Amino acid sequence: MVEHTQIINHAKVTLDVALPGIVWGWMITLNLWAKSIATGTILVGAFLLARHKDEGGVNGIRMLIPIMAFIFLNIFLLFTLLDLHQPFRMINIFIHPHFTSAITVGAWIATALTGVIALMTYLSIIKKETKGLYDSLLKVAVVLAIPTTLYTAVIMGEASARELWQTPAELAQMAFAAFVAGSSLLAFFSGKWTAEARRDLAIILGTAAALSMTMYLGEYFFSWKGAEVEATMAAIHSGGEYSGLFWAGQVIGYMIPIVLSIMAVRKGNAGLLKLAALCALIGLFMAKHVWLIIPQLLSLS
Repeated sequence: MVEHTQIINHAKVTLDVALPGIVWGWMITLNLWAKSIATGTILVGAFLLARHKDEGGVNGIRMLIPIMAFIFLNIFLLFTLLDLHQPFRMINIFIHPHFTSAITVGAWIATALTGVIALMTYLSIIKKETKGLYDSLLKVAVVLAIPTTLYTAVIMGEASARELWQTPAELAQMAFAAFVAGSSLLAFFSGKWTAEARRDLAIILGTAAALSMTMYLGEYFFSWKGAEVEATMAAIHSGGEYSGLFWAGQVIGYMIPIVLSIMAVRKGNAGLLKLAALCALIGLFMAKHVWLIIPQLLSLS
């Protein structure tokens, strides 16, 4: 409920009343998940290209990076718009921008990244050019992908009375999610790559999953730093409402991929790497969703 009062100088005084229930639901989870895949594909793909200069080692990756990034960036932007009550107001971010807002800065950077990736997709598919200008654009894409994957952590950290969402921790989680998601997506297309390239993917996936799980479990066991955190974490502690989803995300998204990634490195098995990637993408969605939902369970009124 919002009440407005007009005063003599036409200024608008707004009284915000806390909204009950879940405001950020599955659409925002899908938004975060797709963004992690898009930016992670760029970051991990650029790393593999730099490390394996012989393109035969990562055959087809130059075309794969922009195509996959373009698809998932647009899913990210689409569900961002769909979640807004007035989607056409988004245009004001570009017509009347206020760059003190993380939302505005993020929207501009994400839009610029989408434009760069669109041009890279055109070059790789239509022009069949994957060097020269392509390489320059890839460097720009890497620079833009970093703030694109991180800015939502700032937005979550700015959310009123959401003590569980702390910007420094969320920044790390967003970065880890990008590396988990990006390496997972690329793993599905790594069948014709060299064993060394697949080994690098498995190491990235396993390491990022281990670091992300460590942070989640650290919050789970040592998060008694405030009344609100204690109240919201009760939703997953002691068999609470979201306990099953939390642990499913940790097991499917992190524990299983860590084990499978180690086995893939030792045995050089591409099938194990793809299975680890599938589990990681499914579990990442679960983990992101429960972490998005539980802080909203506590009434802000």
